[in-house]
Amino acid sequence: MAKEIKQVIIVRGDLRMSRGKLAAQVAHASLEAYKKASFKTISEWSLQGSKKVILKAKNLRHLLSIEKSCKKLKLPCALITDAGKTELRKGTVTCLGIGPAESSKIDKVTGSLPLLR
Repeated sequence: MAKEIKQVIIVRGDLRMSRGKLAAQVAHASLEAYKKASFKTISEWSLQGSKKVILKAKNLRHLLSIEKSCKKLKLPCALITDAGKTELRKGTVTCLGIGPAESSKIDKVTGSLPLLR
């Protein structure tokens, strides 16, 4: 049996974004992290239904520490910075996309984070 593959997007919990803005930032994170994954992993992920989970980090410092942990584990990841054209100041870091990658590997970094509600 193939290993479970998923993608996780982590959103900063300290930013006040409209639902539309949040959705756009999550989409950016998903796409940018996807571009960094291997073709083999992307193919497996697609066959498994392209599982995605959206989680919440406390603040910027928390998000950056998660990114650092991802890089240590060589997980494909993408930190998203806003262009500043609507609600946020240019350069505001909004979220982090991780994977697709093995779920068990991602869980080492994200397993204690709450779901975004």
